[in-house]
Amino acid sequence: MKNPKVGLAILALVLGAVVIGGLAGWQIRQQNVAGVSQAQDAGSASEGKDILRATYDPIHFRPAIEKATDEQCLACHREVLDDKVRETSPAGIKAANSKAWYQRMSTYTGEQDTFHRRHLTTPMAKELMNLSCTTCHQGSDPRDEAPGTSATGTPQSDNGFTLRKTVNPETTCLKCHGQMNATVMGLPSPWPESKEMFGNSCVTCHAAIRTNRHQVTYLKADAIEAAGQANGDVCYGCHGGRAWYRIEYPYPRHPWEGMSPDVPDWAKNRPVESEARFVLPAGGQSKK
Repeated sequence: MKNPKVGLAILALVLGAVVIGGLAGWQIRQQNVAGVSQAQDAGSASEGKDILRATYDPIHFRPAIEKATDEQCLACHREVLDDKVRETSPAGIKAANSKAWYQRMSTYTGEQDTFHRRHLTTPMAKELMNLSCTTCHQGSDPRDEAPGTSATGTPQSDNGFTLRKTVNPETTCLKCHGQMNATVMGLPSPWPESKEMFGNSCVTCHAAIRTNRHQVTYLKADAIEAAGQANGDVCYGCHGGRAWYRIEYPYPRHPWEGMSPDVPDWAKNRPVESEARFVLPAGGQSKK
């Protein structure tokens, strides 16, 4: 270029255009970021209000929780039934090639399944059990799940839950996952070792002893009795066969016909009635 002044002028125009364009783009990006941020803040605020409202919904507290239906619970907690077990563990073990602890009994059929589904939707659960969400869960106090730690929290005298657990294992899980006390029952050895001696049938003895059993809302008594007659593993499955704990559950000793008036030492502190909330309505069968 012969005239250097013209070249400098063109360069100045180019640089000016770049600077102006860059500033304009930066402003547009800032406006977009601000808009997205405002939308996120509004969404977070709205979501926060919804979570707070749901957390303190009356259904999580007494007395509403005592009459809550499964449909009401699952409206927000549907994932407990939709979740499935992994086909392959992080270590590479396939579920189909391994046995879970609850699959040890002959009464469990099918593939491995999740905790809540095993108690609510599996064939065995539907056949023998009548569990609902509130059978185990008696609400959820978000203030503190450690009884007696605040003036407004659940008192220590309440057995609704233990420490940070949403249920109290001693009064819920232990019902069906405690050890069998073979000594108290007069067995010569633990049931797996002595069951053949009794034809693998608990009814061999229990046809006349403790005949008033399973009469609670969360069990299907007639179905359990029929299944137990055919296979002793049905009985043992909940009475030691799937034990989570080293202790047994102190079942109520409901009086039965021909019951001895003498109470053995091990049973002197046992209740004689089930918990009031599990007592069957007039007629003797659950509504479900």
